[in-house]
Amino acid sequence: MTDKTFTKPFYIFFLVMPQGLSQGFVSVALPYLLTQHGFSVAASAGIVSLAVFANVWRFLWGPVVDLSLSLKKWYWIGLLVTMATLLMLCFAHLDVNNDLFISALVFISQVAATFTLLPVNGFMAKRIEEQHKGKASGWYQAGSLAGVGLGGGAGLWVAEHYNEVIAGIVICAISALSALVIILVKDIQHQKGKTILHEIANIGKDLMVMFKVPVALFAMILIILPIGSGAASNVWAAVANDWHADADTVALVTGILSGLISAAGCVAGGYFADKKGVFFAYLFFGVVCAVITMVMAVMPYRPWVYVSGVLAYTFAVGLVYAAFTAVVLFAIGKKNVATKFSLLSSIGNIPVMYMTVIDGRVHDGYNSKIMLITEGVAGILFVVLAAMVLRWLKARNKLVQRVE
Repeated sequence: MTDKTFTKPFYIFFLVMPQGLSQGFVSVALPYLLTQHGFSVAASAGIVSLAVFANVWRFLWGPVVDLSLSLKKWYWIGLLVTMATLLMLCFAHLDVNNDLFISALVFISQVAATFTLLPVNGFMAKRIEEQHKGKASGWYQAGSLAGVGLGGGAGLWVAEHYNEVIAGIVICAISALSALVIILVKDIQHQKGKTILHEIANIGKDLMVMFKVPVALFAMILIILPIGSGAASNVWAAVANDWHADADTVALVTGILSGLISAAGCVAGGYFADKKGVFFAYLFFGVVCAVITMVMAVMPYRPWVYVSGVLAYTFAVGLVYAAFTAVVLFAIGKKNVATKFSLLSSIGNIPVMYMTVIDGRVHDGYNSKIMLITEGVAGILFVVLAAMVLRWLKARNKLVQRVE
């Protein structure tokens, strides 16, 4: 008989979908809608960067989820607030003078979305059998990417063909239906006998240990550099007019197709990282991503360039995602992995946040081509610097020592 304590790996796909749907609408559909209502690319990029900023700090409220209420209760709380703020965003008047209210809703919605992710992380750790955790990780990533594609693409299509309110209702309905799978998962009660301050102290101790290991410190610095940040993904919809791409094209390319292509990139990137090494893979994929952005920059402003360029970029970002996860796993060792993984994953959002703002400002100050060249050159520059440091560490056998 199957142990009912454990759950099926593919359930994770549905549980993580609401977060992806919310993120997709905010990062793909919303910037397009904002620019159509008079917002500059820089302004819309700044608002999207707040969504990324919310993810940067999710490790801070991780202990709250672990130490209070059950995981199912936190999941439902996160889901309901995510849906409520998304509906409020869709009902809001998209006017430049309303930018502070819109920004606040975006930030709150993405903080709430992290409260659906944190419980899923707990279910993966304790409700998936050890021999199936690889499958669960794959479904986790696939659900997030599919959600982003559907929330962005379908959300934009419905908003353009009907209105923002109907788009919000549709996305919330899909989120609710997907979340019902949690009924099939056995709940996990909060940890007793520990305090939030105790957990935060443990985070500090783990970080100090990692700082003492050169290769772990290198990995931590590496993931905050603008290497394969994928920041342009947050402004593709906002700059689509430069390539004369219509709303349907943007919805299809930045939505469903991007979700599928990036998932394929993740699979290929993980295989490559296992074969060639995590650091080589991360830097190599960073170069690939940078080259694609610069090639797209020198191409003419045509819809077919937009379609092929965005999809190639999306595939490259998928490669980087896989290598990023491998670098994080390499850095954290085998102790307190949940805490450290959450922390480094949060830190990994920093380059996405600041490069999204830079992309928006460069676009408005110059144009889309200069924006892409800037992102590409930054990526190449820091790959070269990181490669030099990596070579120095290897020459002194610093890559041998690992975090325990």
